[in-house]
Amino acid sequence: MTTILSSSHAPSLALPAGLDRTGVERIVREIMLRSHGVPPSQAAREPQRRDAQPKLVVSISARHCHLTDEHVERLFGPGQKLTPHKNLYQDGFYAAEQTVMLVGPKRKMLPTVRVLGPTRKASQVELAFTDGISLGIDLPVRPSGKITGTPGCVLVGPAGAVELAEGVIRAERHVHMSFADAEHFGVKDGDRMSLLIKGSCGTVFRDLLVRADATSKLEVHIDTDEGNAADLDHPESVELLKQTGHTGPAPGWG
Repeated sequence: MTTILSSSHAPSLALPAGLDRTGVERIVREIMLRSHGVPPSQAAREPQRRDAQPKLVVSISARHCHLTDEHVERLFGPGQKLTPHKNLYQDGFYAAEQTVMLVGPKRKMLPTVRVLGPTRKASQVELAFTDGISLGIDLPVRPSGKITGTPGCVLVGPAGAVELAEGVIRAERHVHMSFADAEHFGVKDGDRMSLLIKGSCGTVFRDLLVRADATSKLEVHIDTDEGNAADLDHPESVELLKQTGHTGPAPGWG
């Protein structure tokens, strides 16, 4: 719990020249946030209100795909590039205006699957388990990018189609964070954490993969099935916890 000092409880002090009481309160608030358990990447962003506390961002990752430059041109036409539609929480990533149709092995399809940018070295489709059931695809649980030996599908765009031999997964739940955040939680890249969700459908999601780097903001990604099961639109609180015990990959991938 973060305690923020209020000027109404502070002794009356003579302020240095050029520094008013608002400035003092801002400095005190920043110091208290840094020293009372707030992840560094959150403490660096000053709350909008005096009584507001930094909050963990938990995002539901709806079905989407990542494409190579080559596949963008094959699906949308020669010379075509992804067009940003909406920026995502992580800097530099966005939902593109482009969508594709996904066709499964039983000729069942999802008519509108959003493309996320920027482009990657390998194309990849990320679905929820219920998507896999409707398409007839036995989805393996994998970290993003670990697609060797996974099922494939056909992607159809306005200019052509791409048959993926592999790359269709259910991305395992994970948490993005900076190295500073990882130090705060006492974890490192590749470790596992738990997400505690309190509310009418409260639950604990274990084995979130820690993905730490120099620039990421603190954000948990779960899929639509998990978000709906926990009624993530109406939580009382969410909390990220260091996990003890199981530290290997989540069941379902290898």
